[in-house]
Amino acid sequence: MLATLKTVLLMALLTGILYGACMLFHIHPLIAIIIALIPNLIAYFLSDKIVLMSYGARIVDESEAPTIHRIVENVARRAGIPKPKVAIVDTPTPNAFATGRDSKHAVVAVTTGILNLLTPQELEGVIAHEISHIKHRDILISSIVAVIAGAIVYLANMLQWGLLFGFGRDDEDNPLTFIGSILFVILAPIAATIIQFAISRQREFYADEGGAKYSNPVYLANALAKLERGVSLYPLEHGNPATEHMFIVNPFKRESLLKLFSTHPPTEERIERLMEMARNPRYLK
Repeated sequence: MLATLKTVLLMALLTGILYGACMLFHIHPLIAIIIALIPNLIAYFLSDKIVLMSYGARIVDESEAPTIHRIVENVARRAGIPKPKVAIVDTPTPNAFATGRDSKHAVVAVTTGILNLLTPQELEGVIAHEISHIKHRDILISSIVAVIAGAIVYLANMLQWGLLFGFGRDDEDNPLTFIGSILFVILAPIAATIIQFAISRQREFYADEGGAKYSNPVYLANALAKLERGVSLYPLEHGNPATEHMFIVNPFKRESLLKLFSTHPPTEERIERLMEMARNPRYLK
């Protein structure tokens, strides 16, 4: 409940920035939203195909990967959703992600690296985390957030060009408008990015909680510790940084200068929360 409330508040703040920007720019908010909506709609409906194709993921049937299929089926049953498709990415980087706009179009993808690194119990914890993303419609939430943030960035870019060509310079009666425009061009995209990343971190915590609920918090905690070390040894060398938030841990192993600009919470903090859940009998199976 707390994670959901934080997400709602952050999305409200993001929407407030967009509305304020439109007031400053004297345009209807729907115009900015529609412009940002088009590419994100394409991404929303085709995200599973685009992401799977970009990482060379291959959909596998039960005869090819019986263990992972059995785990996915069991966890999906506990979560009360249809069994997602299963895909394997051929890379030594140990990681996993889920994609698809809803539970009927979902895919859980795992790398060969994670299959070689984790025990079946730890793998179950990871799958439970990914199925929690599917259960909570995180692809939809991230798409909505991307639309709003994209609209803010679009407006900032428009205003920047307007300022370059003299927009607001003749408004001598109200110099604060010109100053406000400059501040918006500089600060609004940064604020939108920070909020977008903050929402991503909250959804990771929420998915960890779901992973504890649909499996066992100790399984996921142990898996995260191994994955953190594994990615440091075998980071993903080829991939789109825009998909970083989809993975259970950052696959590119770029350390953010600030926590605000990270799509994932610190792994140590996630493990600490999971071990706290492990002391609660309702999470143990």
